[in-house]
Amino acid sequence: MTENKKSSHSHRPIKKTTYILLLVFISMGLVLASIIAPSYLQIPSAELHAGNVASQDILAPYSFTYTSEIRTEQQRETAARAVLPIYTQTDTSIARQQLERLRAALAYINSVRADEFASLEQKILDLTALEDIHLNQDIAQSILTLSESRWQTVQQEAITVLETVMRNTIREDRLEEERRRVPASISLALPEELVVIVSELVVGFMAPNSFYSDNLTEAARQQARESIAPISHSYVAGETIIQRGRVITNVDLEALEEFGLIQTQARWQDLVSAASMVFLMTVFVVLYLHRRPVLINDLRGLTLIVVVFALFLFLGRLIAPGQEYFPYLFPLTAFSLLLTTLYGIRVALIFSFPLIILFSYNLPNSLVISLYFLISSYIGVLTLGQARRLASFFWAGAAIGISGSIVIIAFHLPDPNADWIRILILIGVAHINGVASAGLAVLVQFLLAQFLGLTTALQLIDISRPDHPLLQYILHNAPGTYQHSLQVANLAERAADQIGADSLLTRVGALYHDAGKALNPFYFIENQVPDTINPHDQLDPETSSSAIIRHVTDGLVLARKYRMPNRIMDFISEHHGTMITHYQYVKAVEAADGNDQLVDEDHFRYPGPKPRSRETAILMLADGAEASVRAKRPTDEESLHLVVKDVIDQRIASGQLADTDLTLMDLNKIANSFTRTLRGMYHPRIEYPKLEAVLDRSKSPPPQQPQGMIDNNQDALITPEQAVGTTSVETKPVNRS
Repeated sequence: MTENKKSSHSHRPIKKTTYILLLVFISMGLVLASIIAPSYLQIPSAELHAGNVASQDILAPYSFTYTSEIRTEQQRETAARAVLPIYTQTDTSIARQQLERLRAALAYINSVRADEFASLEQKILDLTALEDIHLNQDIAQSILTLSESRWQTVQQEAITVLETVMRNTIREDRLEEERRRVPASISLALPEELVVIVSELVVGFMAPNSFYSDNLTEAARQQARESIAPISHSYVAGETIIQRGRVITNVDLEALEEFGLIQTQARWQDLVSAASMVFLMTVFVVLYLHRRPVLINDLRGLTLIVVVFALFLFLGRLIAPGQEYFPYLFPLTAFSLLLTTLYGIRVALIFSFPLIILFSYNLPNSLVISLYFLISSYIGVLTLGQARRLASFFWAGAAIGISGSIVIIAFHLPDPNADWIRILILIGVAHINGVASAGLAVLVQFLLAQFLGLTTALQLIDISRPDHPLLQYILHNAPGTYQHSLQVANLAERAADQIGADSLLTRVGALYHDAGKALNPFYFIENQVPDTINPHDQLDPETSSSAIIRHVTDGLVLARKYRMPNRIMDFISEHHGTMITHYQYVKAVEAADGNDQLVDEDHFRYPGPKPRSRETAILMLADGAEASVRAKRPTDEESLHLVVKDVIDQRIASGQLADTDLTLMDLNKIANSFTRTLRGMYHPRIEYPKLEAVLDRSKSPPPQQPQGMIDNNQDALITPEQAVGTTSVETKPVNRS
């Protein structure tokens, strides 16, 4: 049996760890899907391709300015094409080389002319055979028939003209054009037949002296591209992006993508980017949970947070892209307010941060949207506080609207092109967001509290109203128990305040902790009429103990019937822990002639469990302290404090506080708080004298003054017994529970 229990306990941490790991990975998958999947639910792009005809008008959902990569690239290409080809500078060495070749050719012609042994036909063949220059037979014959003086003139003019022409820049693509201009460079003094010869000689030796440079040209074109600044394009809300019946261009598709109106093919870079952000936010949350393991123990609550987180994120990411005002209107801050009411301010502040970052991720104006929700959510949460009044939600909504408006003004007003109408609309949207978030938080927290059995401050305040059906049932059937519960509630509430526990929860739990007594009220001393038979006097100890213990299970039955929250039922089941009904147990031992081995202690033990929170532990101590003080009736503060300390020490000795995180300092504060409160409850009260007694004493000799206490007005004498006070209730030796 013991080994099986140990085995089951050893498996629990493993199952818990496995569940938490699964929850982490599932939540990461849900969050990643919430970021990526909504993009596939937007306007389908199947028919939106460049070159297709648009089947519908597509309008800009909001005013937006973006940098057009396509327009910028078009302008850069145009600028690059406008750059003319760049050639190298004129190479003078080419001119010298060509002049040398011309002189060599002229020298060869001179040798041919001077050859006396060759015939005219042979000389013509020799001239036409020149490699550097191609002379036809007519030009060759003319050169051979020229007189020596004229030939010298031709030679000199050919060298001069070639030198002059080659001084100019001659490009490859303009060589023929320059050759056609050679006759115009020849001296006008020469006769036409000589001009033809000179021109033929010069043209044959003209060559390009400037060449096209691919490197220089490409560098100039690149510089032209870089000189073009990125081109921005603006759309006004409602302006037509694509008109029905018009051919779709790449520029149109780019505009649709910038507005987020079409589905683009997911790139692996986008997936990795989104996954990286999700991983980072998960690490942030896991580190917080590691530092605050209390939330890890509440697996149901942790699961609820993950589900609500993913739901808010998915809905926001589904609707926000492609909208101008909706990202500011979406009630994302309702998540923060909801967690505040269910799990407290700290949890709300921590979990709101990753939700806001992931919601605004990759949206237009993501920085402004992030700060808008982050600041307004945090201010709303701090304004809401413990959410004990419905008006707190109103003030939280107002704080959200005002803080969001300030963020909008701070970021949009410095813009030189600020649109005042748009700013005013965004301010109105911010206030609508505050109201919607507060209203949604109130509604959702009520539904979740009912469905999951959670406890909120508003719910506690509602069930603490005196007109609640269960409280009315207790009041009508067990008025003594009702009054006892009120006193214990006051006692426990003040102690909870002293140690920073949830005082509201403690008070409400104390009001209902003895609800089960209302089903059998006369088994309990506070509901018994004086001078009546105590039913326990006619019962054996075990049956008497069973009747007393049954008020715990009866209380749980009533709590379920009236749909009490689970936390309130914890107060009912834990306020006696696993203690025993001491009076009945002692009676049973006496009936067994003092042999405690013949008495089964478990028959006199409360079912428990032991208190598992500071609040239920405070109730246990308050209930015991109030009962002991009523029974022992200490007459001074020191003895009162000793009674309270004795109750606390007994609970510690029996291990009833082992499952709570109460410290010795907490217990000391609780004891001091109990002492102060009980001192106020049971202080001595004056018993006022009757007028008839005074008149009788005035007619008779004054009696000897008895020992006692005198009130401040010296009007009456109060005996020590009277000093206990009229609130003392006569008790019988029965466990008061």
